[in-house]
Amino acid sequence: MSSIASEPILDRAADVPPPPRSFIAQVMGQAFIRWSARIGAIWIALVAFCAAFAPFIANSEPFILKSRGTLSFPLFRGLHPVDIVLPVATIVGTIVLARRKMQFFASLCLVLWACALTAAASCWPSTADYLKQMQSLFGQSAAIVLLVCFWTGLAAVIVLAPIFISRRSTLITGLCLLPLLIWLMIYPVRPPKTVVYEKYRDLARAGQVDYALYAILPYSPSDRLRDMGDSAFLPPSATHPMGTEYAGADVLSRMIYACRIALAIGLISTGIARLIGVLVGGLMGYFAGTLDILGMRLIEIFEAIPTLFLLITFVAFYGRNLYAMMVIIGITGWTSTARFIRAEFLKLRKQDFVQAAIAAGLPLRSVLFRHMLPNGVTPVLVTTSFGIAAAILYESTLSFLGLGLIDEPSWGQMLNQARGVGASFVWWIAIYPGMAIFLTVLAYNLIGEALRDAIDPHLTKA
Repeated sequence: MSSIASEPILDRAADVPPPPRSFIAQVMGQAFIRWSARIGAIWIALVAFCAAFAPFIANSEPFILKSRGTLSFPLFRGLHPVDIVLPVATIVGTIVLARRKMQFFASLCLVLWACALTAAASCWPSTADYLKQMQSLFGQSAAIVLLVCFWTGLAAVIVLAPIFISRRSTLITGLCLLPLLIWLMIYPVRPPKTVVYEKYRDLARAGQVDYALYAILPYSPSDRLRDMGDSAFLPPSATHPMGTEYAGADVLSRMIYACRIALAIGLISTGIARLIGVLVGGLMGYFAGTLDILGMRLIEIFEAIPTLFLLITFVAFYGRNLYAMMVIIGITGWTSTARFIRAEFLKLRKQDFVQAAIAAGLPLRSVLFRHMLPNGVTPVLVTTSFGIAAAILYESTLSFLGLGLIDEPSWGQMLNQARGVGASFVWWIAIYPGMAIFLTVLAYNLIGEALRDAIDPHLTKA
């Protein structure tokens, strides 16, 4: 009897249809069916991995060093805030994305919590140095209060996270923000240190190193290897897989660190452009009329501005600033997004669900960005992919012309160094950065084309 009674229950459970997916989820699923989009995503993931974990992949400072019986951790002492936040956010973000059922606030608090814990662990050996710096700036009492608040808030997060993680996500988010903000106040007072990479190799030559654990590539991008003789323009070998550049630095190490600039300028500048484009295009498409006409004239004005020449002019007058480059690329690249959003909002503004939201008395921001934007933002995914590729090309062009950053490695800057001394040409410095630029731009273009084909109803397979 029990087996007969259980059969209808199993049949009913099997007949329940899966929950419907959103349009964006369907588009992403159809786009990444294509192998070209998958290959592009794999390459971008590889570049992102190198950007996030660059200090742990290529570094002249050892992870662990035991010299004369003294154990130290040179690599961790020299980390900057971005070196800590990027890998932790990457790991936790990957876990969060894998668990789709996790709530947004719970995911956010986990990311912030992990960042705070990692930051605390990294600055623990130098707490006395921070305390001295804070005393010189704010006095002894203020320094002690800040440090006590930091460690108390961190302890509160550790204790309360397992209790409130499921129901009180907002509280946990606030508790995570408190120690993280205090840490950001304390960390910048740490004075910059001049790293002498040769001292670790000198200790090893003198036989004073009992044990040392180095990264996979034991060369930092700013390590000129001056203690190793004439190391300039060495061809690829087992010691230097991609050779060295004119100052003796390892090319592979600089290639890995250059991934940060490529991703940063692509994502941030494109994010600025998409934010402006969504705001302007949404207002144009919703209100139409005079505002639409003025918005279109504004779009035509910005489209007439040559971005590359504007960047060159800015660098000539105000110097080389990566953040200024991001802003310039962002404020000149929003026009295509505004056109897409305007067209979608003109189509959606008369739909029944929009009219129902207006009749219900919802505020304008809710009508625009909660009800209309999710239904019209999908075409922006295509322009975003192409925009990131264009931003990377702009930065590489500036660096190749000698107008990019000086201290930070960049793929375009390395292409400029391939000219060597005089009329000579160094092939290994030209091939590897050139291939990196080509493959990154190609990867974004492949993903953009796949998204465009998935959105087009004429190309979607039944």
